[in-house]
Amino acid sequence: MFDDVPPAPADPILGLTEAFKKDPNPEKINLGVGVFTDASGKTPILASVKEAEKRLAANAVTRNYLPIDGDPSFRGHMQNLVFGRESEIVFTKRACTACAPGGTGALRVAADFLKSNFPNTTVYLSNPTWPNHPQIFDAAGLRTDRYPWFDPVGNKLDFSAFLDTLSRIPSGSALLLHACCHNPTGIDPTHEQWAEIARILSSRGILPIVDFAYQGFGDGLEEDAAGVRTLAGLCREMIVCNSCSKNFGLYADRVGSVTFVTQSEETAAKVASQAKRVIRSNYSSPPQHGFSVVSTILSDPALATMWEAEVAAMRARLASLRGLFADSLAAKGVKQDFGFIKRQKGMFSFSGLTKDQVETLKKKYSIYIVASGRVSVAGMNEKTMDRLATAIASVL
Repeated sequence: MFDDVPPAPADPILGLTEAFKKDPNPEKINLGVGVFTDASGKTPILASVKEAEKRLAANAVTRNYLPIDGDPSFRGHMQNLVFGRESEIVFTKRACTACAPGGTGALRVAADFLKSNFPNTTVYLSNPTWPNHPQIFDAAGLRTDRYPWFDPVGNKLDFSAFLDTLSRIPSGSALLLHACCHNPTGIDPTHEQWAEIARILSSRGILPIVDFAYQGFGDGLEEDAAGVRTLAGLCREMIVCNSCSKNFGLYADRVGSVTFVTQSEETAAKVASQAKRVIRSNYSSPPQHGFSVVSTILSDPALATMWEAEVAAMRARLASLRGLFADSLAAKGVKQDFGFIKRQKGMFSFSGLTKDQVETLKKKYSIYIVASGRVSVAGMNEKTMDRLATAIASVL
């Protein structure tokens, strides 16, 4: 049977990493995958995570299965982190949360839930978006469509085109939004624009699905939640999928959650039962370790303060690298204005590099960038910045 199975195309991002690993050039640079690195080029384990793991190891008593929806303590912390401790959503218990294997797993649970309960739903995705978004919803059997987001001429949000499309999306559809640090453009709505988006979604009966993968990497933990909380103020129903991969550095532990906001506590209980049903037939129950690490940190004020400082340091590093990248290109005599890199937020930026330029950078300089021109700022480094800027200047 298996002899006739055709090879699948390589993933546009993870496949790039595989090619990078095989490249023998000692000066190679990987700006494809979204993983934070420090000045030495390594992905660090946070000090708060190390301390939490010590405590867990000292007090471990069992490796029994978690409930289908996971660690109750973690679920509560995620609601507080996303919506705020004083949120009406939290204290009225009209939201239900389930642990999921990373942000990707959370999105798949949301997709399976929609397919099971609302099979004719069309999910609208930004153009461009994270390449795995359409694959997740397609695999669940849902239709997807696109809405405009990026203005390549002005390197900004094409808000008027977005609103025009939003006004024509049928009621009963779902719209996926990036809470902050939009992947791949790094361009987020303003507070006023979030309010307008929330008003239209609420009035037209469109379900928001929010991918919240980078909380703390834009302007701050609270600031980055402003868009989600604005939506929650007007939209009585929504789905939020969040990840702890970036802000806790738990990439390998696959720690995420999916939260369904409903009209009432009674409805939340019914939705939770359906979410658990789709989880049971997928991965049955989530793993334990990473979720326990996060719960340990957020349950202890001293550890939580340590973690918040570490997130702030990672955020500051990304902002610094953005500035250094733009300034280094200017110093190399690049006439094109790359100042927009400084205004974008998070781990990624749309560089404006063409597919041919990206290919030349790979073949000639062993610099690996996604074909769309999206660069991972998190993969940059002070030591290699001069070489990177010199190479990019040569292909512009």
